Parts: sequence; C-alpha cells; structure tokens
Amino acid sequence: MDKVQRDALKYFWDFAEPNSLLGRERYHEDNIYPDNDKHVITTGGSGFGLMTILVGVDRKYIPRQEAVKRLTHIADFLEKADRFHGAWSHWINGETGKVVPFGKKDNGGDLVETAFLVQGIICVREYFKDGNAEEKALAAKMDKLWKGVEWNWYTKGGQKVLYWHWSPSYGWEMNFPLEGYNECLITYVLAASSPDYSIDSETYNKGWTRNGTYTTDRTKYGLPLYVKHNYAEEFGGPLFWSQYSYLGLDPRGLSDKYVKSYWDLNRNHVLIDYKYCLENPFNYKGYSEKYWGLTASYSRNKDGSVGYAAHQPMKEDFGVITPTAALSSMPYTPKESMAVLRFLYEEKPNFIGQAGPYDATSINFNDWTTPRYLAIDQGTIAPMIENYRSGLLWNLFMNAPEIRTGLKKIGFKSTEHQIQ
Repeated sequence: MDKVQRDALKYFWDFAEPNSLLGRERYHEDNIYPDNDKHVITTGGSGFGLMTILVGVDRKYIPRQEAVKRLTHIADFLEKADRFHGAWSHWINGETGKVVPFGKKDNGGDLVETAFLVQGIICVREYFKDGNAEEKALAAKMDKLWKGVEWNWYTKGGQKVLYWHWSPSYGWEMNFPLEGYNECLITYVLAASSPDYSIDSETYNKGWTRNGTYTTDRTKYGLPLYVKHNYAEEFGGPLFWSQYSYLGLDPRGLSDKYVKSYWDLNRNHVLIDYKYCLENPFNYKGYSEKYWGLTASYSRNKDGSVGYAAHQPMKEDFGVITPTAALSSMPYTPKESMAVLRFLYEEKPNFIGQAGPYDATSINFNDWTTPRYLAIDQGTIAPMIENYRSGLLWNLFMNAPEIRTGLKKIGFKSTEHQIQ
C-alpha cells in the first residue's frame, strides 16, 4: 500500500503541470500527446490530487513545508483562473488559467468537476487550519475559494434541481440536470453546505432523488442495489460511482430516508462488479480473483489503438481491466482489492509505470497496456487506500462544520461522525 500510494502521488507531485502545479488531465510516459493537451489541467482530478498530496504529507512521503508552499501556489492560481458564478470549468489551460472547452458548448462552469475540486479544497483547509502562520494563511485561501462557488445559481433560476453546466456563450443549452444516482452526490452535499449560496432540502429531494423514486428493491448476485443507478440498474455502473463522491464523504454509518446504508450501497456495487468479473460472461482471458475491476478509463479499440470507455458489466466490458477500479475500492473490499494490488506489482511489472499501475490493462489482448495515466483515475488511489488505512480524508471532510450542517439540512445521518 505504501508503494502504490507513493507511486500515485508522483502523478500530482513529480508530473504536475509546471506553471499551475495542478494535475494534468493526462500524463503520457511516451510524451506523445495526439491532441497537444499536455498543458491542460483537470478540475476534478486536481481535487483528487489535493487529497493525494495530503496523504503524502501525512505519511511523510513529501516534506510538509514544501507541500504548503505548493498548495499555496495552487490556491493563488485557482483564484485567478476563469470562474463562472464561482464554478471552474472542466478543463483549464495550466499556463494561462483560461477555460479550455471540454466540448463546443461546454466552455463555462462545470459544477460537478468543481464539486470534486472543492471536496479536496475543504480537506486542505481542515488539515492546515490550526497550523503555523503560513499554514493558516493557506487554509484561509482555500476557505475563500470554496465559499465563492455560487451553487444556487446552477438551479437555473430556482428550479428544484442542480444543473451540471452553464456557459456565458451558450447559457443553459447543455441542459444536464443532476438527478438520479451516479457519481454526483457530493455536488448536492456541498451545495447544501455552502454558507452563502446554499440550496434547500427540496432541491435535493426533488432533484437528486427524483422525488424519492430513485430507490429500488432489485438485487444482483443476491446483493441489494438500493438505488437505480442511472442507465445501469442491473449491475450498478462503472466503479468510479462508488469512489468520486466518497473520497471525502464518509459512507460508513451514513444514511438518509432513501438509503439505509451508503456503506452497503457502495460495498455491494463493488462486490457486484467483482462477482461479474469472476462470472466473466464473455470468457476474457485473465479475469480472476486477482484481476478484476471495471470503470471509466483509457481502453483498447478493436483495431488495437488506444480509446476511452466507461467500462462496466455487460454493456461496456471489452476485456480491459482498469487498476484504479479495484485499488480505489480498498475500503469496501480490502481482501479482493489487495489481491489485485499484489498481482499487479508482483506478477505484472509490465503494467506498472512511473506513477503506479498504468491506466488500462488487458491480459486478454496479450498483456496490452498503454503508458498513459488520467488524473481522475490515478487521483483516487492514494486517498481511498488512505481512507482504508486511517480514515484521514473522511475525518477531515466530515469534521468541517459547514459539511455537518449541510448533511443535516438535507436529511443525512452519520453514526460514525455523530451527525443526527
């Protein structure tokens, strides 16, 4: 676990974008960037990177003082970068701080990516808020950044649902409401927690839970799913859905009136993926108890070239195993995840690069891999393994007073953190 945490840290420490010092969208060991996007940083992945740096400090992999200096530089960059009613864009030019369009109309605020970033910002604030003068100054900068996000603006004029995007050029044309279950729960938690730009509980209930209709009695392999995962109601979708919102939001003992146990929801989601890979309906070579895990990542196209896919059981299972899927599930399935970790490092050195396991691998296609990494995948490994080891990020995030207030407001309870 030390080895893979140290390796994953390199993505954000050694291979960060050199001007902003934030996480690049992608890092390619071969230095081949077909889209000339080496300088593009990713907002959400950088949030995961902030948490990864905290793991590095706490485990003494990197000097605390150097981390404070770097995190201060990052805060200053984010303050000057383009913002849209407080939200950052999905992609940012690391050299200029200007928006890099994620798609033609996606050239403004991205509320979900912003939420992933803010999750990390709050953890940094909490970690350093009682430190020396320099650390307190860093915490104050981070505090100001998160409090400037106008979450309620993204209700499109007071609708009882949050919207993912807004653009100064295209307004609300992307028209993507955040509703039903996927990776976006943290967006509602943060929106409810904001001191100045908060949403009400009705927005959570009507929007995210679809008026409470997103629950289900369905099971898979005898395991309850609890919610209707959007467009993935049979198996629960790619595994990042049980990870991105839960780097800071602690699912242990977490419940609301819809879901009696977020821990069971996530653990079952991972176990369903695991059992599916063992069942291996397409008979891919290599799938086993030590080689499993389907989530969004680079992929292998039919012609052998590198593509991208939201790997998940049945409908997007192409024989490609993404290491972050099992490794970032360590809190939920320590035994099953540890088997993958040992297998990769002890038996598949060709799947390991400078920043840990490569983003996508396939034993089925003659040990195919690509010497490439994505921030959103590499960035969940160290934090989630650390949550398994010590609960570090969970404790930091759940200790934030605004988060405790916000969770209560939208009806959450936590036995682990005494939120009633």
